[in-house]
Amino acid sequence: MAKRPAKPKPVIGWREWVRLPDFADMHIKAKIDTGARSSAIHAHKLKHFTDDHGIETVRFEVWPYQDSQQGAQSFTMPVHESRWIKSSNGHQTYRPVVIVRIALMGRIWPVEMTLTNRDAMGFRMLIGRQAIRRRMLVDPGKSFLASIPDDLPG
Repeated sequence: MAKRPAKPKPVIGWREWVRLPDFADMHIKAKIDTGARSSAIHAHKLKHFTDDHGIETVRFEVWPYQDSQQGAQSFTMPVHESRWIKSSNGHQTYRPVVIVRIALMGRIWPVEMTLTNRDAMGFRMLIGRQAIRRRMLVDPGKSFLASIPDDLPG
């Protein structure tokens, strides 16, 4: 039996605007980083607690725009797991992981997202290679190959 040809994968740039259906459909500028295994989002005011059903849960704020609190929203989500993450400078932190759907290039899929403080980083969100593996190709010389939202703050 002959194999069907694989569907061509969409090509994205090294940075893209990503839509987050689970976060009130907000848009956030993300760095696509194939050197990073996991994905991360800036979580401000992170609070851990156990909900009424005994489930480990986190409450946090997402500030989608760098250097701004504009568009900030609070979210509460169950913790999928917690894990040690090593940054590019070798520093390790223990982070909660939540499952968040991302929408990019007309596709929507769930991604394991670590919650951390990314204030010092240039992007509020980092999409690592596990999130795009077998789904997308990255052109490191291009930016914003997906659509740019019309409703961004001016």
